[in-house]
Amino acid sequence: MSHETLLLSSLVLGLMVLATVVGYVLKMRAGFEPHAVIDNLNARIKAWWVMIVVLGIAFALGRVAVVLLFFGVSFYALREFLTLAPTRRADYYALLMAFYVALPLQYFFILTSWYGMMSVFLPVYGFLLLPIFAAFGGDTTRFMERASTVQWGVMIAVYCISAIPALMLIPIPGYEDRNLLLIAWLVLVVQSSDILQYVCGKLFGKRKIAPLLSPSKTLEGFVGGVLAASVLGAALYWITPFSVMAAFFMALLVNLLGFAGGLVMSAIKRDRGVKDWGAMIEGHGGMLDRLDSLCFAAPIFFHVVRYGWGVVVG
Repeated sequence: MSHETLLLSSLVLGLMVLATVVGYVLKMRAGFEPHAVIDNLNARIKAWWVMIVVLGIAFALGRVAVVLLFFGVSFYALREFLTLAPTRRADYYALLMAFYVALPLQYFFILTSWYGMMSVFLPVYGFLLLPIFAAFGGDTTRFMERASTVQWGVMIAVYCISAIPALMLIPIPGYEDRNLLLIAWLVLVVQSSDILQYVCGKLFGKRKIAPLLSPSKTLEGFVGGVLAASVLGAALYWITPFSVMAAFFMALLVNLLGFAGGLVMSAIKRDRGVKDWGAMIEGHGGMLDRLDSLCFAAPIFFHVVRYGWGVVVG
């Protein structure tokens, strides 16, 4: 285990212990009575503990374990997305292809370091083949909506999420065998932005930024959370191949994309008439509720790193 990994692990564990203690003290001061803000904060802390422990185990086991972990994450996220989708019995073949062909092949390409197919398989072949298999069902009722919903679900839950473990494919001069730290940086920065936006919004928020999509998001929370998380990204530059300033602007980029992704996913939930994607985390939604920001940030981050810092082959 490298010096950077040990130091990062110590910092993360220390911050998590501190956050847990703060959450407990706040709950105690509230007399352990139900409190929407404190309960929400503690639910986020619990979700972070689960995420950190699972990621830590996968990182310790190595590259294959990380790919298999995100394969499982994509499967569960796709299940959550399509559970709320307007599908019909005739979509059986398209759903079969999505879960048991498109999903495994995408992660097979990552596992075998086949960058070309990993990049174009779903956006090109998947987009063409999924509606074809949907058409085999012979049901034209709301066909365009149903077909595009499956396509969109595969793009969000499989293609976008798979960009996170795909960071291991990028050969970066002087950064060999440390790409797992790049995944840790991305997850820490984007997830910190979500929490800091929430905290800043509760402390200083006055003007709602998108009241119809996400009533809890405020302009003050957005600005404060994004800037604070971007500073955090700059402070963690030593685990990345970036300079301090480059780390700040990369963090700013992924945080802005994460915020936009959260709005898009909120719009989809409002359209389907639900508050959360699922109930995986007690009292705090499902897998996609915790990953909606990463879904939009990860693929852009992957390609910026590849072309900005990696050795591009082909």
